[in-house]
Amino acid sequence: MFLLSPARSDGRRAKLLLNPRAEFPLAVSLREPGGAPIGDVFSFMSELYFRGKLTYARAFESDRDRRPPTFVITTDRGLVPPETPVRAEDLKRFSEVNISAGDDRYLGPLARDVATLSKTLGTDEKVVLLGSIATGKYVDTLLELLGSRLVFPRDFVGRGDMSRGGLLLRSARAGQELEYIAVGGAIRRGARPPKLDRLSRR
Repeated sequence: MFLLSPARSDGRRAKLLLNPRAEFPLAVSLREPGGAPIGDVFSFMSELYFRGKLTYARAFESDRDRRPPTFVITTDRGLVPPETPVRAEDLKRFSEVNISAGDDRYLGPLARDVATLSKTLGTDEKVVLLGSIATGKYVDTLLELLGSRLVFPRDFVGRGDMSRGGLLLRSARAGQELEYIAVGGAIRRGARPPKLDRLSRR
């Protein structure tokens, strides 16, 4: 199972989506009653990093017990599958919550959903965090509730967001799943690894 950290909802590309005069399909969908899938929306706002996380998760996820194999962490509604529709109003609300400040609007729903999720996990199941592992904004709550079942890609250590996104896209395209290690007790900050080769747009 994969947990994907959210994309920022207050950046330049978010403003493109929220422009009431924007006519490209995703922006139009956000203004309609049915909305657009949060995975597609976050992939647009975070063109490399979140897109890399979602592409990787979809390449290697499994549907054990028919439970959603991938969840997106949100700023105010806990965990949702990538297919969950959101609208422009939802993005605006996302941007009002500072997850780094320990806002109860973020931590309350997150803890609720992770606690529920942990009860459904088998003894041998792991939860892979695809997100920041050097700060506590996700890790503290997840580690408290998931313990040794919470893992992350070893190759994330020392990489920035863009490098992690490129790494995940390369791994997905090659069909080679990364090695995971437990978050608890791991060294989450390290020397920067060699720069990745330029990623083709194919």
